[in-house]
Amino acid sequence: MEVIYGGLPAWAFWAACGVTLVAGFVKGAIGFAMPLIMMSAFGSIMPPTTALAGLILATLTTNIHQTFRFGWRAAAQSAWQYRRMIVTTVAGIVITAPFATMLPQQVLLGLLGFPIAAFALIQLSGRSLALRLEHRRRAEYMTGMIGGLYGGVSGIWGPPIVVYLLSIGAAKAESVRVQGVLFLIGSVVLLGAHLNSGVLNAQTLPFSAALIVPAALGMAIGFRLQDRLDPVVFRRWTLILLAITALNLLRKAIFG
Repeated sequence: MEVIYGGLPAWAFWAACGVTLVAGFVKGAIGFAMPLIMMSAFGSIMPPTTALAGLILATLTTNIHQTFRFGWRAAAQSAWQYRRMIVTTVAGIVITAPFATMLPQQVLLGLLGFPIAAFALIQLSGRSLALRLEHRRRAEYMTGMIGGLYGGVSGIWGPPIVVYLLSIGAAKAESVRVQGVLFLIGSVVLLGAHLNSGVLNAQTLPFSAALIVPAALGMAIGFRLQDRLDPVVFRRWTLILLAITALNLLRKAIFG
């Protein structure tokens, strides 16, 4: 008789653990894309709401490690410096989380994937899309709100934030730390929102908790690679991964 764990067949549970290990490694090396990888793979082996529930605790715990890897003072400094983006990200998640089971995610994924893919591919071609300094405050508000609105319904709010950090030329350490701070705060909000929405429940919560272990292991390995990456190489791989994940979003939007 097949063992069922967290409402899933045994094979689907272990496949999810393997995907989470890989996603944790990528997050440790580059600083983002964990929810994108997990949602993309989970979507083919489990219901969307179970997939969303599964990534919540794994992303929360890895974001804690990423945020405080450089110490709490550095994390607090980044939180203050990017406070506008943090506030609007949180607001966006709170607004849309109750609609996670109602909105057509294919449309949302398409609207998110197209501009991000265009940005990454243009940057990889050698053209600069750096923001002018007088526009940074406005861009922080817009970036946070866009990321939060998508994050509430999909669990994915990283790509717009990564686009912003790339466009202002943030250093490798700063970029990873700021992502960690923003992702951590967003993860806490997402956890609370989906405890309330019912996405996290008695069946999906144990599944989500179980994925913490492979996520942490993968991230520890990824950190070792990140420390060795040259800043130019780091930026290029970030753009490549951003382009791949955005194109995958478009694939899911078109083909489901």
